[in-house]
Amino acid sequence: MGRGAFSPIHLIICQGTVLTSRCSYCSLVFVITTLDWRALKKAAISRDDWGQHSMSHPSSRKFHIANSRKKNRGRCECSFDSNSYQRRSSLLPSRKLYTFLVDKEECLQVKHVRFRGTCTYFKSEEYDITDATLESFRLPDGPSEVVLAEENVHKISSWWEQLPKRWLIVLLCFTAFLLCNMDRVNMSIAILPMSQEFNWNSATVGVIQSSFFWGYLLTQIIGGIWADKIGGKRVLGFGVVWWSVATVLTPIAARIGLPFLLVMRAFMGIGEGVAMPAMNNIISKWIPVSERSRALALVYSGMYLGSVTGLAFSPVLIQKFGWPSVFYSFGSLGSIWFALWLSKARSSPSEDSELSGQEKRFIMQGSTSKEPVSVIPWKLILSKAPVWALIISHFCHNWGTFILLTWMPTYYNQVLKFNLMESGLFCVLPWLTMALFANIGGWIADTLVSRGLSVTSVRKIMQSIGFLGPACFLSLLSRVKTPAMAVLCMACSQGSDAFSQSGLYSNHQDIGPRYSGVLLGLSNTAGVLAGVFGTAATGYILQRGSWDDVFKVAIGLYIIGTLVWNLFSTGERVLD
Repeated sequence: MGRGAFSPIHLIICQGTVLTSRCSYCSLVFVITTLDWRALKKAAISRDDWGQHSMSHPSSRKFHIANSRKKNRGRCECSFDSNSYQRRSSLLPSRKLYTFLVDKEECLQVKHVRFRGTCTYFKSEEYDITDATLESFRLPDGPSEVVLAEENVHKISSWWEQLPKRWLIVLLCFTAFLLCNMDRVNMSIAILPMSQEFNWNSATVGVIQSSFFWGYLLTQIIGGIWADKIGGKRVLGFGVVWWSVATVLTPIAARIGLPFLLVMRAFMGIGEGVAMPAMNNIISKWIPVSERSRALALVYSGMYLGSVTGLAFSPVLIQKFGWPSVFYSFGSLGSIWFALWLSKARSSPSEDSELSGQEKRFIMQGSTSKEPVSVIPWKLILSKAPVWALIISHFCHNWGTFILLTWMPTYYNQVLKFNLMESGLFCVLPWLTMALFANIGGWIADTLVSRGLSVTSVRKIMQSIGFLGPACFLSLLSRVKTPAMAVLCMACSQGSDAFSQSGLYSNHQDIGPRYSGVLLGLSNTAGVLAGVFGTAATGYILQRGSWDDVFKVAIGLYIIGTLVWNLFSTGERVLD
């Protein structure tokens, strides 16, 4: 530092407004936190003080805080950036503060800066005040608190740096599930031109569509075990890369031969099968229970929006560039996601060195995550009634959900007499309503928990809506007279179904956070089996009965699921 000059002023704004002036040799930092002029007079440093100080303390790392009542000393591990401020924030008052900036004409000017929730870093220019003396400070008369002007603090860091790290993890999981369903539903559109090109009949098309579930069923439980043992980051990253590569290779496999295409679709199912258990493991470690419902609702809404995106863009790409372009374009997006995932994500907060201490404490206080498990206690898990409530309820839930989503276009075409274009358009509506109501349900559930309602009561309320809502609206379908009302009932049925994201889909982490991946793998296996058997059973029923019979079976299972859930489920931890 040059003789007769102050060091650069560092303005640090974090939960308040603070001015510091640091010596460039010893990092002595003076923090002015008041308009009390007597304290200011004590804290001010003249030219000779700076020169003597800079030569006599070349290695000091101390900082001072001056206010009207006391002067505190502490240790600063780094050069007092925003992170060190957070570590020492207990020394500073949590109120509006006033800053004193050095000016070339006058030694001190007063400015009022209102903090708007950002954490940023400013560095002022260096000014020569060789001839300045303490007596040259012009102190105002009157009250000690003066507000001269308000200024907005300009944000320097990017929005994702301002976002809490736990919600960045949630957004990355949301994006992964968006890609998951985009890559899954593109085959339902591309199969039409592919069947014409390769002369596939309806039976062959059915085998191709079902081959995805061969691999998907295989990795549900395995993916949960893997995630609980080695961490969800690796497993979810593996899954996205695996299914993205399989998506890109699908056109090549189709041109080689049908067996290769079936194997490739099964490979894709293997990758997507580990996604849900791995995500559940990550969320259980990163998200406290007070935010769990809305976090899971946001992630699962990525699946619904992925279906909407895939159904909307696939026809456009096929029309302009041919059916292989759907697989190439959708599959390549996985590489972008994987690069972000590697650089930003960690399996748990304890592995993230960039996580602030304040956020880490908040997560740890509100979660029950522990170290990864080494042995899965299968006998203990399968002996718990809440675990079987999850498995049975997941089966009952997915029976109705898969029937509606799989057979909906056929229902629109055969019963409501919509053409194929109209059927495709109205098929998007339930996905949109599910995405919307899933997030609404998540906010409602977390609000109820934060206001003191037990987690058990919240999970039972939300899942009861997820069961009885669809049952009610499906029972109305046989009585409506117009296609518009039928579409409305179908959309409302799926919208109320989405409340299940805050019910059974959040319960795995409640009852066994250390084994949440395994628990989701178990229950989702039952859910996938319900989809496979339910889809096949619906075709059998329609050959001998009517759509009313299809809906009656679904309604019966919804009622069974409601009874089992309310009798045996819990929001308390039953597995340590």
